[in-house]
Amino acid sequence: MSQLPKEVETGTTTVALICKDAVVLAADRRATAGTMIAHKKTKKIYKLDDNLGLTTAGLVGDLQVLARYVTAEVELYKLKRGAPMSVEACATLTANILSGRRYYPYWVQLIIGGFDIRGPHVFSLDMAGGSLPDRYVSTGSGSPYVYGVLEDHYKDDMDIKDAIDLAIRSVHTAMKRDSATGEGIDVATITKDGFKELDDKEIEKRKATMKLS
Repeated sequence: MSQLPKEVETGTTTVALICKDAVVLAADRRATAGTMIAHKKTKKIYKLDDNLGLTTAGLVGDLQVLARYVTAEVELYKLKRGAPMSVEACATLTANILSGRRYYPYWVQLIIGGFDIRGPHVFSLDMAGGSLPDRYVSTGSGSPYVYGVLEDHYKDDMDIKDAIDLAIRSVHTAMKRDSATGEGIDVATITKDGFKELDDKEIEKRKATMKLS
């Protein structure tokens, strides 16, 4: 997958992983501009539909435009077809949007995650429009630390509780080692019952149980 050029790399950590009957999305909240902390509560997880979510890393302006664009296209699809868009179709749509801007690309790394009639799915997308399915994906400057945790602890048959804990542990580890990652953790789950965001109290309770500080 293509990496963001150093001159526009903004720093962040996002992760998405598949477990039994669910997808878990997680991200930190810090936005940086070089060595400066530009914002301390940045939205990096977007609900595209009840069955679809997006995590974002890269230039904030490009990310916000893409999130609005894809959300609108997903809604139009549902209105026309009378059924929600599949995860693979959403990833393909987003990849086509990215690949359509060859001369002035969107400087982003995205993850599309969701649940459809074939179950849970995760796709990683680069700024050139590459789209790859996987069991777990991480983006941003903290991703090497996340992958270290996931390679050690991820299991295909994890239940949603363990998957949420693993996502929190992964981002927390990145926050300890990556200066561009911080200011708390956002977590969302997508199941057959829909898209749900965890509140801060539940996340802090889980961190305490895992003795993360």
